[in-house]
Amino acid sequence: MFVRTFSSDSIVDRPRGAVLALFVAFLGAVLAVWMIGSSNPFTPAGYVGYLTKGAVFGKSRFYGIQRGPTSAGRTWLLDVTNVSITPYTYTEDFTANEAVLSRDNLKIAFRVHTVWRIDEARVPLFMERFSTTAGHAALEKNPDAVVQVAYGNFVREPLRTYARDEVQRRNGLEVKDALIPIGDAVLARIRQYAQGSPFIISSVVVGNVQYPEEVAEAVSRKLAATQELQRKDTEIEIERKERTKREVQAQGIANAMEIIRGQLSPMYIQHEAIEAQKLMVNGPSHTVVYIPVGPMGVPLTGTFSATQPRAVAQR
Repeated sequence: MFVRTFSSDSIVDRPRGAVLALFVAFLGAVLAVWMIGSSNPFTPAGYVGYLTKGAVFGKSRFYGIQRGPTSAGRTWLLDVTNVSITPYTYTEDFTANEAVLSRDNLKIAFRVHTVWRIDEARVPLFMERFSTTAGHAALEKNPDAVVQVAYGNFVREPLRTYARDEVQRRNGLEVKDALIPIGDAVLARIRQYAQGSPFIISSVVVGNVQYPEEVAEAVSRKLAATQELQRKDTEIEIERKERTKREVQAQGIANAMEIIRGQLSPMYIQHEAIEAQKLMVNGPSHTVVYIPVGPMGVPLTGTFSATQPRAVAQR
């Protein structure tokens, strides 16, 4: 027969070991829950993070702002919505059914290009009044979904209204020559509208103006006709200058002939004729010259009747 004996120390150690094991298990469970419920939200460069802290019991609340690239450190139930503060360029199309009638009822298609961004100092105001937080799945597909929603809610329709109004104030064919003034006017109005909001509008550019096909063809024909008229005007001016040139030349010749007739005597002309005959006679080649001569064999100058007999000198 065997008898087991227990000391008082072993009886006391058993409850202590169980308590310690339960405490360690509890700490492990708490740590696991904390690890599951905590996060270290990251904000990349070019973004400002809007941090919110959730609660198991109670209300979620705004936690703070962080400018990327950074993270907040691992914190219980901490989440972030990242808002881009870099410039965006959005394009609004006024084409097809959205085309605008000008003051003279001409249908005009065009585009408005807007450059804007979110004021980083007003990101809390932006999130609380102009947009909403987005789920992680939506942000993974489109990181700028928060900003796009805010633009659609606040900027888009007023901008389109101002653009329509500025075009409708002008005649159709004046629009293409007033794109810069139209853009400046829309910019001034949308800035006035967005004053005090987190939206910073940098520029508004109006372009890609398109007229109906029949109007474009009419303008092209008018331009071609204008160019043809300008060409003909140039030709007429050239002819006028040529005529003036010929008149000046003729007047010069007439003046020269008048001078010659007034200053050259018959004796001088006869002397020049004799000198020319002498040069030909003394030339290296044998030449026969037929000239009218007088009784002395001297060349005659002047105007003679074709019916009177004329002597002919040989060599």
